[in-house]
Amino acid sequence: MRQPPAQPNPPLPFNAPAARRLRAALGMGPEHVAYGMRVSYGLPYVTADLVIAWERGTASPGNPELTALAGVLWCSPGELINRPRTLREHRIARSVAPEDVAHAVGMDLRAYLRAEESGVWRGNERQSAALARILELALPDFVAVTGREAKLAELLRSAVTTRWQAYVRPLLKLVPLDKDALEPVLQELHQDYQGHMAATLSWGGGSRSASEPGQRFLDAVVEAFWRSVTDRTA
Repeated sequence: MRQPPAQPNPPLPFNAPAARRLRAALGMGPEHVAYGMRVSYGLPYVTADLVIAWERGTASPGNPELTALAGVLWCSPGELINRPRTLREHRIARSVAPEDVAHAVGMDLRAYLRAEESGVWRGNERQSAALARILELALPDFVAVTGREAKLAELLRSAVTTRWQAYVRPLLKLVPLDKDALEPVLQELHQDYQGHMAATLSWGGGSRSASEPGQRFLDAVVEAFWRSVTDRTA
């Protein structure tokens, strides 16, 4: 039995329930999907059992398989992917070829592919803006795929635990927001954190358990930041 070709990249976050739901909506059985992928997309190893394994989450399709599956199910690859996390996943979800992204951002193809493989984006401001446009990246996704999320978390934790005003400029360099939008968000997060700490210290008498709500707040500070930004810029 011929085996599927080795995949050079890790599997995408496949949305198995979506694949099963789309197939059922078309009135197709797994054997029909497998047949379409074999005949129309030249994947002779795809069987009904393999399609069932994908839908059960015991196996994941690689790039060529995902593209073929989307074609057979009359959907975009993005509909078969859970929330994209990486630059590569966002590109595939938008059905954009790497050559097209490289051209749009004004970057050598090999340099762009290195960014996908390493997870480190070295583009300048103009290239970053072009990347966000062609992949239709929301601001949180843009920060994540350009490798800035860890630094964002570090700056936010420092801002809420010390003087938030000192972190406005560093954060503006990291996240393309208006100063008037950023400042009230930082002030709100700082007040929330200080309120957590004041309440737990008064209840717990300064014990280790009293600091746990504050630590949980710090662990989720990036999510809280984006929620607050969305509320203020929607």
